[in-house]
Amino acid sequence: MDFSRVGRNGVAQRRVAIAGAGPGGLAVALLLARAGLSVTLFEKSEFVGGRTRTFTAPGGFRFDVGPTFFLYPRILMEIFAACGERLEDHISLKRLDPQYHLIFEGGGEIRATPRVDRLESEIALLSRADARQVRRFLDDNRTKFAAFMPVLQQAFCHPGAIASPAMMAALRYLRPHVSVDRDLRRYFSDPRVRLAFSFQSKYLGMSPFQCPSLFTILSFLEYEHGVYHPVGGCGAVSDAMAALARRMGVDIRLGTPVERVLYRGDRAVGVVAGGESIPADAVVVNGDFGHAVRRLVPEEHRRRWPDAKIERARLSCSTFMLYLGIEGEVGALEHHTILLARNYERNIREIGKGVLSQEPSIYVQHAGRTDPGMAPPGCTSLYVLVPVPNLRARVDWHVEAPRYRELVLKRLAAFGLAGIERRIRYERILTPLDWRDTQTVNEGATFNLAHDLRQMLYFRPHNRLGRGLYLVGGGTHPGSGLPVIYEGARITVRLLLEDLRAERTQARWFFRNRQIATALEEAQ
Repeated sequence: MDFSRVGRNGVAQRRVAIAGAGPGGLAVALLLARAGLSVTLFEKSEFVGGRTRTFTAPGGFRFDVGPTFFLYPRILMEIFAACGERLEDHISLKRLDPQYHLIFEGGGEIRATPRVDRLESEIALLSRADARQVRRFLDDNRTKFAAFMPVLQQAFCHPGAIASPAMMAALRYLRPHVSVDRDLRRYFSDPRVRLAFSFQSKYLGMSPFQCPSLFTILSFLEYEHGVYHPVGGCGAVSDAMAALARRMGVDIRLGTPVERVLYRGDRAVGVVAGGESIPADAVVVNGDFGHAVRRLVPEEHRRRWPDAKIERARLSCSTFMLYLGIEGEVGALEHHTILLARNYERNIREIGKGVLSQEPSIYVQHAGRTDPGMAPPGCTSLYVLVPVPNLRARVDWHVEAPRYRELVLKRLAAFGLAGIERRIRYERILTPLDWRDTQTVNEGATFNLAHDLRQMLYFRPHNRLGRGLYLVGGGTHPGSGLPVIYEGARITVRLLLEDLRAERTQARWFFRNRQIATALEEAQ
């Protein structure tokens, strides 16, 4: 849909209220403003981006809060293009090579590079036979991704969508009842190589041994389209979107939480925000699904997702975070480095069972490797992430957080970071409790609803929740991850504009028929 022309077709000057200025809310605001609608974007915090923001700590250390890289920027480029802008005029994206450094605790390492010949050489150090399968894997997943893109762009608001032509065409490539790891066995025999092409399922908070085989496209996307660092951190993307939205007339109200959605009958007609009732022709909720809809939408207006169903929903894992400002340098540490536990499969099972692993996998971002502005001169900002159980596990984080911090710092020795504790000049810890209490993440499940077959497509929360009410975000179709959330924003906007046009057409039809009826009565 050409969003730049919709305003001429009967929806201009209609009012939309958006609750939440995360990536999805910002993308929706841009597209609706381009369509000529009057858009007000409410955000409870004093900054935009939600978890996709960058904060500056005392001493000048800068950290991304959540996402630390940008994948498949094409969708955001298209959103900016729909607004008459070029993404590169607003954001500087640096493509990384190597994309990341994988360290296998059981032995071996890979510096993952998008240059296929070099990638084959890296993998050959682990398995020559597997190295010969890299191009076949990439070719097959290129076909799979092309087949799945129309599904990713489709709204799944009714059961028949599951049997759409796009879905039927994609099924032969998706192998929905096969896990990522099992699918990779068709190409790679060395478990370390399979892990190099499957750990990306952690972006969804899931296990490669359970995640549907569709998600082998995640590693393909990295190699085919690149892993990018936005200069200034991922928050620079959110800030650029907000700046453009303001120039396009979007009213962004920071520090103004939405308290509830207003209804007239079964239709959403506005919001209460900052103690004020704001009328709207449509409302969009952008927030953690399990938290936001229960707080903002009365249960009778979300019959497909009552409280009991949300309580039963399967959730992703959580994360234990350390944001460390270090005095001095950290040697040759790459921009992204991942320690994959000696027994990775056991580590994943422990998370699923609610057990706090004593040999966890760890991810470290050293953004200063690419972007010196992320730390003051002579210092280093380190972002450390450890996958852990969400709060349904009932881990007592008040007790465990100090102990787990010590464990993580000791395991950083595998990155060549032994003894850095004495050089820490700034430190912030986020546990699953903090994700819930300060970041409003349901049960601290950082990656939102799990992406299993029973919570995807039609079975995931729909982009249209009810009359006049729409959703966008990682808990909504199509799912988590920045490019997927941006695609979800396009689906939400398309549905919203179609509904407003249909309502306007219906109102005109009613008005015309009323005029005819009145004229006939007068003639009699």
